[in-house]
Amino acid sequence: MLVDFDRINGAARTALPGIVDRWLPGGRREGREYTVRNPKRADRTPGSFRINLATGKWKDFATGEGGGDPISLAAFLFDLSQREAALCVADMLGVDPEQRS
Repeated sequence: MLVDFDRINGAARTALPGIVDRWLPGGRREGREYTVRNPKRADRTPGSFRINLATGKWKDFATGEGGGDPISLAAFLFDLSQREAALCVADMLGVDPEQRS
């Protein structure tokens, strides 16, 4: 099965404020960004790990790690491949993950 990354990312961007609250509790919204501690390292203060709520782009400015969409964020947070992350996000959102011709 070919995975429709664009469809899944589009649906995830629409739901992103709720998704980041679920995946990364304890953060705060600052304009169009969500700022939170990076759960993958000993991050003592929020501020360096940010997710753009409009685009889904995310970055840890302390380590340089980052990605361009909600699927890559899921892959990073949950140690999944991009495909596995896409399928998990699609399932969570009730989106058909299969790419149609």
